[in-house]
Amino acid sequence: MDYISTRGRSAAASFSHIALDGLAPDAGLYVPREYPQVSAEELRRWRGLPYAALAFEILRKFAPELPAPALKTLLDDAYNAPVFGSDEVTPVHTLERGVHLLRLSHGPTLAFKDIAMQWLGRLFEHLLAPQDRELTILGATSGDTGSAAEHALRGRRGLRVFMLSPHGRMSPFQRAQMYSLHDANIVNLAVDGSFDDCQALVKTLSADLGFRQRMQLGAVNSINWARLAAQVVYYFKAWLAVTTGDSEPVSFAVPSGNFGNVCAGHVARCMGLPIHRLIVATNENDVLDEFFRTGRYRPRTTARETSSPSMDISRASNLERFVFDLVGRDAERLRALWARLASEGEIDLSREACWAEASRFGFVSGASTHADRLQTIRALWRRHGIEIDPHTADGVHVGLQHREPGVPLVCLETALPVKFEATMVEALGRPPMRPAGFDGLESLPQRFTRIANDAEALRRLMLDHTARG
Repeated sequence: MDYISTRGRSAAASFSHIALDGLAPDAGLYVPREYPQVSAEELRRWRGLPYAALAFEILRKFAPELPAPALKTLLDDAYNAPVFGSDEVTPVHTLERGVHLLRLSHGPTLAFKDIAMQWLGRLFEHLLAPQDRELTILGATSGDTGSAAEHALRGRRGLRVFMLSPHGRMSPFQRAQMYSLHDANIVNLAVDGSFDDCQALVKTLSADLGFRQRMQLGAVNSINWARLAAQVVYYFKAWLAVTTGDSEPVSFAVPSGNFGNVCAGHVARCMGLPIHRLIVATNENDVLDEFFRTGRYRPRTTARETSSPSMDISRASNLERFVFDLVGRDAERLRALWARLASEGEIDLSREACWAEASRFGFVSGASTHADRLQTIRALWRRHGIEIDPHTADGVHVGLQHREPGVPLVCLETALPVKFEATMVEALGRPPMRPAGFDGLESLPQRFTRIANDAEALRRLMLDHTARG
């Protein structure tokens, strides 16, 4: 299978190549030349498969050059009870008839990012070993990507991680999960700025081909197709769990910031999974909600700080993949739109002919507020005895607004509530339940370096750190 860039100016490449490369050389995002298709017969055959076996069936469509025994070993090692609490990995909890919660937060760092990262860490190590080379991961996190990546990559041979996070904008639990790691190959950098600033630094340095080759840069953010492909699996897993027929429609409500999680649902839908609606749920940073309601994509200068901080993002990197599909995979048109975005600060697709057909992709959207989050957290605890975190609450709140009779609604969980104690105390009047093994996390010694929002300063720091070994 060939992968191409959304910007159309990079050579086609294999899965193994793009997994280590991350961003395409022309600064575009890699996508398959054509989405692999899934038949009704395959869906029937996949019913009842354990998660690792289902992941094998789906991911081998994206990575056909990987030997089947090696791919199976990687997935069996990543998706099992010792890592995720059960072989089911992503259990579905029924809240009421037709409304379900897809539990994605049972991995090592209690967030949905673990599901892709546990595979990605093993995949990187597998691909690097025969080449006897090292890979430098430069990543940005709004809270959960960083800890999931670091816990998956810590101590792995041939891998060094520089993780950028917005200084002072993560919860104490999230900071502790990252900054308490003292592994030699993990470097935490707290940036004076927002997640959007961190993400912009990653893109700036990744777009510098000389620096990129010198440092052997790779990526763990959802700009990396290998990560997004792994997230496609749990949409199939959830659909199989809540349906009995071959073509029953299901809608998914997805808390959205960088558009990676819901973009995986878009890919699953393009592969033939019978998804009726993909419900994009934002917080007060409602750039994506505005886009899907109006066709106008207007990133804000600064993201607002909210009580669902991992979604405090105003520039959604993965939207480029969807717009590429929306404009008929016309790379020249995509480049023109993104050039306008860079020069004018916004684009308005409602004026484009393609917007008239946008509904065929099944997207709808809505926004949630702090008050909505609190009310939804309280309601699910009172009615169902389930604690959900603020981001999941955004998804449930918006998802229920778009619920349709006869169509099962699956709301995606993003993290366990313990990561956001202050909001949970405000909602329920008490701290959230803390899983075993996490007592005293915030009191552990923390190590990080605070840096300015400056690409040249970051470049020098990375070069100096690497030279010191």
